[in-house]
Amino acid sequence: MPPISKDPAISNLLNRMPKHVQASFTEEQLSHLKVAIGARQWGKHALDCRGVIRFFKYRYYFVLLAGRNRRQLSQAEKKASSVAQAVVVTITLFIILLIIYLIKSALGINIFQGFSFGIWGYFKELFA
Repeated sequence: MPPISKDPAISNLLNRMPKHVQASFTEEQLSHLKVAIGARQWGKHALDCRGVIRFFKYRYYFVLLAGRNRRQLSQAEKKASSVAQAVVVTITLFIILLIIYLIKSALGINIFQGFSFGIWGYFKELFA
């Protein structure tokens, strides 16, 4: 295992200190520093929204982060991701087909004479 001083976060921290201070840290101290500053190493995100909301005498903070996932996923996370993608694609296709069906019905196009799913009638009643 390489020394903790070679870690990019620790190396960046040490480079901002005088040489004699850099040399005074032990490996154990550096590993504890890495844990302490590690929580702040968020990196760049496509969406980074942070704020504070006052509610009576209390203040609550919120953080909304979104961006490309650069972590290595476990097998369980990969499976969950695949299932989530399949669900999103299925719902998207269903919505697109529903919109196409409603447009077809609005234009009065009948593919099978005398047959209807009843969606157009329900849609018209909903907005009538």
